[in-house]
Amino acid sequence: MKATVRNIHHPAPDIATRVDAIDWTQVTADLDAQGCAVLRGLLSPDECNALAALYSDDKNFRSRIVMGRHGFGRGEYKYFDYPLPELIAQLRPALYARLCGIANRWNERMGIDIRYPDKHAAFLKRCHDAGQTRPTPLLLQYGEGDYNCLHQDLYGEHVFPLQVAILLSEPGRDFEGGEFVLTEQRPRMQSRPEVVPLRQGDAVAFAVHHRPVQGTRGPYRVNLRHGVSRIRSGHRHTVGVIFHDAK
Repeated sequence: MKATVRNIHHPAPDIATRVDAIDWTQVTADLDAQGCAVLRGLLSPDECNALAALYSDDKNFRSRIVMGRHGFGRGEYKYFDYPLPELIAQLRPALYARLCGIANRWNERMGIDIRYPDKHAAFLKRCHDAGQTRPTPLLLQYGEGDYNCLHQDLYGEHVFPLQVAILLSEPGRDFEGGEFVLTEQRPRMQSRPEVVPLRQGDAVAFAVHHRPVQGTRGPYRVNLRHGVSRIRSGHRHTVGVIFHDAK
C-alpha cells in the first residue's frame, strides 16, 4: 500500500513539544557564529521512513524537478502540494516560531527594514497576498553519483532568511558520501566551507541567503549557499522545510 499524507500517524511527544525542547540558546549561538546549527533527533526513524516513502506517490506533490535538466546537479526532488503532510504542516509553524526572532535580529543588524510576524500563518498571508501561493517544502531523492550544486532557495519577493533540512536516511547504512555543505562568501575574502555531519532524523537550520557578521566597523552581510556532496553509494532522502511560498 502506498504511503499517503493521510496514513502518517505519530504519537506523542508532538512536534511542537520536541521543537520547544531543543537548546535554542545553543542553536542561536551556532547560527550567529557559523550560519548553521544542528537540531539533533528532531524526527524518529519511523517518521523519517514514512516521509521518505511518500516520494513514490505523486498525489502528494505539485511538481517534480530532475536536477540534471536545469544544471542544478544530479538527482531529483518534488515539491509538496497543499495540504502538506501532517509532520511538515506541524514542523513549519513550530520551527518558524523559534526562528523568527533570530531573523528579525539579523535584519536589524544588517540594516534591512523587513520584520517577520510571530506566527507563520501571518507570514504566509504576506506571501500569498504578493502572489507567492505555491508551497515550497520539498522531498529530495539522491542515488549513487548524485549531488546538489551550491544554491539559494529564493522564490519571490518575500523570503524568510532561515530554513531547515532534515536527513531521512542513515549515513553508513543507507548511503555513503552525501554531506550537507554550506559556503560563506565574505567581501574581499575567499569562500569558507562548512560540512555539517548529520544522522537520520537530525536537522540543520541555516541561512537562506545572507547573515550578519561583526566587523571592526560594525556588522556587515555575508552571502551563503548550500548543497550536498556526491553520493558515493546507496540512496539518500531529505526533507527541506522552507518557510516562504513561491510564485
